[in-house]
Amino acid sequence: MNPSLSIYDNLGGAEGIRAIIEAFYPRVYKDPLLSPLFPEDMEPVKEKQFMFLSQFFGGPSLFSDAYGHPMLRARHMKFPVTEERAEAWLSCMAGALTDAGIEEPLRSIILNRLSGPAHHFVNTP
Repeated sequence: MNPSLSIYDNLGGAEGIRAIIEAFYPRVYKDPLLSPLFPEDMEPVKEKQFMFLSQFFGGPSLFSDAYGHPMLRARHMKFPVTEERAEAWLSCMAGALTDAGIEEPLRSIILNRLSGPAHHFVNTP
């Protein structure tokens, strides 16, 4: 890991983000807490996630360019997000990072960075 580069660049840019997403969504589909929240056709969700993570990790502002300000909490309010679901999401992401070959300390940095938003989305006891 090169600390002078963005997370996006440390991941290898778009290719690295795609690898994470391709490893992440099969885990989401298998998770009993998360799978009911996602549509059968995951391709649009995967593309939005790619755009968002690219931007969130210091790459091009793909999501904002296409959809405006992310407003993530507002966009997730229609889904019952519990603490357990936030943790399940992070667990799926941790597994995806491992599957994509992301090593420490970058893996922990990414999970730490995603932990705040994941818990910020909680809107259901």
